[in-house]
Amino acid sequence: MNSSRRARRLRAPAAAFIGLVAAAAATLAATTGADAATVRYEAENAPAVCDGTIDSNHSGYSGSGFCNTSNASGAAAQFTVNAASAGTATVAIRYAHGATDSRPANILVNGNTVESASAFSATGAWNTWSTKTVTVPVNAGSNTVRLVASAAAGLPNIDYVEVTDGSTAQTGPIMEDLGRGVTVVPSGGGNLVSWRLLGTDAANTAFNVYRNGTLLNGSPITGATNYLDTGGSGTYTVAAVNSGTVGSQSGAEAVFNSSGYKDIPIQRPAGGTTPSGEAYTYSANDMSVGDLDGDGQYEYLVKWDPSNAHDNSHSGYTGNVYIDAYELSGQRLWRIDLGRNIRAGAHYTQFQVYDYDSDGDAEIAMKTADATVSGTGQVIGSASADHRNSSGYILTGPEYLTIFNGADGAALDTINYQPARGNVSDWGDNYGNRVDRFLAGTAYLDGQRPSMVFARGYYTRSVIWTVDFNGTDLVSRWVFDSNSAGSQYTGQGAHSLSVADMNGDGRQDIVYGAMAVDSNGQALWNTRFGHGDALHVSDFVPSRAGQEVFMPHESGSQPSSSLNGSNGAILFQTPASGDNGRGVAANVLASNPGAEYWSLNVNGLLNASGANIGAKPASTNFLSWWDGDGERELLDGTAITNYPSGTLLSGSGVASNNGTKATPGLSADLFGDWREEVIWRTSDNSALRIYATPSTTSLRIATLMHDPQYRVAIAWQNTAYNQPPHPSFYIGSDVTSYPFPSITTP
Repeated sequence: MNSSRRARRLRAPAAAFIGLVAAAAATLAATTGADAATVRYEAENAPAVCDGTIDSNHSGYSGSGFCNTSNASGAAAQFTVNAASAGTATVAIRYAHGATDSRPANILVNGNTVESASAFSATGAWNTWSTKTVTVPVNAGSNTVRLVASAAAGLPNIDYVEVTDGSTAQTGPIMEDLGRGVTVVPSGGGNLVSWRLLGTDAANTAFNVYRNGTLLNGSPITGATNYLDTGGSGTYTVAAVNSGTVGSQSGAEAVFNSSGYKDIPIQRPAGGTTPSGEAYTYSANDMSVGDLDGDGQYEYLVKWDPSNAHDNSHSGYTGNVYIDAYELSGQRLWRIDLGRNIRAGAHYTQFQVYDYDSDGDAEIAMKTADATVSGTGQVIGSASADHRNSSGYILTGPEYLTIFNGADGAALDTINYQPARGNVSDWGDNYGNRVDRFLAGTAYLDGQRPSMVFARGYYTRSVIWTVDFNGTDLVSRWVFDSNSAGSQYTGQGAHSLSVADMNGDGRQDIVYGAMAVDSNGQALWNTRFGHGDALHVSDFVPSRAGQEVFMPHESGSQPSSSLNGSNGAILFQTPASGDNGRGVAANVLASNPGAEYWSLNVNGLLNASGANIGAKPASTNFLSWWDGDGERELLDGTAITNYPSGTLLSGSGVASNNGTKATPGLSADLFGDWREEVIWRTSDNSALRIYATPSTTSLRIATLMHDPQYRVAIAWQNTAYNQPPHPSFYIGSDVTSYPFPSITTP
């Protein structure tokens, strides 16, 4: 979010008050397109009508109160809203429902029923607010939106409605407005010039490449978006060509040195000493990217982990965790200090970087606590509170979710984290291991706007909490809790999660290990195969409809690995073998149609039927599209290798992260054509070293960062046991054309 565009208020729970600005009766919350806007209408402000009372006894509401209707069928809340033009509009209804029934209601627009007995599901508490979204027809000008209880319990408490309308209809998810991303990588005796085919380009857009202003290609390039220049060196630019018209030239975003890498200088925090006298230092750990300032180029975010970071099963104090943001040049934009009350380790801090209010620049969201300090020096909660016990665990004190401004790291809004830890022993042990197993992600739950996904627990109780950001407020969308959904949903999660459209409705769902939860917060399917350490979701079997999920499992009484379809149907499973700690799904073999599957405890490389078709790869870790073909390469430690053999890249002076997991800081399609770059920290933690492929490709594929499934995978890649990203479609040497993105930009 660019702070120069508009001011945004800060909100926090009472225990962590930062600032509060009263909301207006109708607040312009966020733009969504050329002519579309979101306007908020508060229940307590005329001409809204409440069949009951305006109350303020439950926290978390917007404005000065909420509508508490009479407990009777027919009780209503009515809003008068405006639309710029006739057509359809999206109405988001914010409500709280602390009982256990569904509080059904008829939703009427201009006197016509658009939904009958529409359920307002329980939110868990009267101070826990959620959002129900419906699409309705509207007239140009004034419209009435009326919610009428269809059961004797009446309506839930209604906070406000937000109406989004506009003459420009959304045609797909709102994604980053990226630049051309031109890169120059030394290759042999020349230079490989590479650039993005954007989801906002015409599918048949051609390109010209220039060196020092001189056109290099004889005719516009209509194939893959790379060009090997063997005739010299200089300053390179690229221009799009549409219907014979040549557009403006884009300069190089990243020029790589003769060793094939580019360094981003970073600033290592000073070490410290714990209360028990243990000294510690810092290493650059997991990363993410986002366009923090709206210039079409990515900024780079890195988590600094202390040398005494701990797995949840191990006691001990840890140093503070820091999050930094850097320009590609190495300019540090800000540093967030999560403070003494956030423990360091793979399962504690999962930070999400995305443009959640779709205004053109990204925010960062993560779990915070007392004494967290923002990038501008704001202290969240109590600056002096220390909730660590003598074993270094943090099992008391408030827990928050904070969203920060990407441009300067300022805290924009803070709310209570859901679910609260409650009784530590309710999560499976009494010393603080399973209660603090956190996951996070980003998902287009409505098919257009990104939502945050935060989760707690996967060994026993599992809770998934989705949250929206409207430019001012964090707003709870829904909560899935195995305590209420059913005991069959306990213990099914993995050490990561994935996000994909599993049922083909255009909305992304959450794959939570061996089960999946629909975009509306309801269970989709559950294999009941239990917890596992790895998870892969994509169109691995292109001959069948939908996507597939591959997962190794840990239980000695369940399959050691499984492949299931998007409806949960089992395609193959392998015999139980105890803790099968790692597994991968990817197309690494051109002679086999679709992807292959392998894991530590299972012999061989498997096809989609579970048959052994050859020796499994030497590594079971990350992946990278590196050379020019459609098969994926193996990324492990600080090297990229081909299958079955052949080293393509050995990183120089760099180190991998997360112990034996040996993961990179980040693997993603950062710029250039569709293939992936890899970022490792340098061994002395003075820089982030980016490597890009020097190989040409003949495959024309739009930037993977404009495939919503791949883009949100980059956001969740840093979660717990990092997993490689996968797109929504299959890539292989047997494919001659690829789907083109259908997206919009802010």
